[in-house]
Amino acid sequence: MIKLNKLHITILKRYLLLLVGLSIMAFGVAFSIKASLGTSPISSVPYVVSLFTPLTVGTATIIMHCVFILMQILILRKNYHPIQLMQLPVAFFFGYLTDFGVWAVQGISYNAYWQQWILCLIGILLVAIGVSLEVKAGVVVLAGEGVVLAICQVIPVKFGYMKVGFDVTLVVIACVLSLVFTHQLQGVREGTVAAAIMVGLIAKQLGKLLNRWKLEEI
Repeated sequence: MIKLNKLHITILKRYLLLLVGLSIMAFGVAFSIKASLGTSPISSVPYVVSLFTPLTVGTATIIMHCVFILMQILILRKNYHPIQLMQLPVAFFFGYLTDFGVWAVQGISYNAYWQQWILCLIGILLVAIGVSLEVKAGVVVLAGEGVVLAICQVIPVKFGYMKVGFDVTLVVIACVLSLVFTHQLQGVREGTVAAAIMVGLIAKQLGKLLNRWKLEEI
């Protein structure tokens, strides 16, 4: 009975860490949007969709993640583990928090390009911190990473290479949607490139620091 209680506490700690990470990541997305220098690759499609539909960025994010979950099921079929359906409530939590973050930073203003970059870099840092905590929690990944992992299970490609290809695909889709429906390129700019390069690098360094913090194994 004592072991079971410890297990419950460990799982609770990990999920709380995940929720903290998602909250920080959502505010990172909000700062990136506020900077108007382009969002991170994973948020580029929801942001562009929000520009020509009644959907908010958060709602579009939830829908996209639901599509990603369906893709995982279709790719893995019998090898799909039902526990991964936890990605669904995670997607709703992340989506609603993103909308809250966008609302919370709406009062921030800027008058110069360098100020936009400050907001963009804050967004990149927050997303990287969120990713690091998500990885440290080790319970469930966001549906975007889930798709990449699913593809890697059926195609012998390293996760890093597949993740880059996946992000590039999302950016291309965002560009096409933006040009077709808004007749101009929106949501994808120099900030998108910066996020694609820097988030992973920063998260990797933060991960090394977090490795010093030992969590009980589930």
